[in-house]
Amino acid sequence: MKLSLARDATLTPIDSGAVLLDGRRGRYWQLNESGSTILRKLLDGETPDTTAASLSASAPVSEVQAQQDVMALVDALSAANLVEVSQ
Repeated sequence: MKLSLARDATLTPIDSGAVLLDGRRGRYWQLNESGSTILRKLLDGETPDTTAASLSASAPVSEVQAQQDVMALVDALSAANLVEVSQ
């Protein structure tokens, strides 16, 4: 799976994570540190499994839960048309 920001989306880091702006609709999503880290890793080309393993190694969460969390974030951002998912 390859993830990229949608053409009109902008990711801006902030102290507590990141803000993802939807330039088409003028709406934004605020991501906490975990969500921001997950998104950056996926945008940098990491696989969801590798990202989940990294998350579970650095936070008190099982790898299964981390995998579910990674995919839930991808699904939510994709449904909002903020990211594009390709194979």
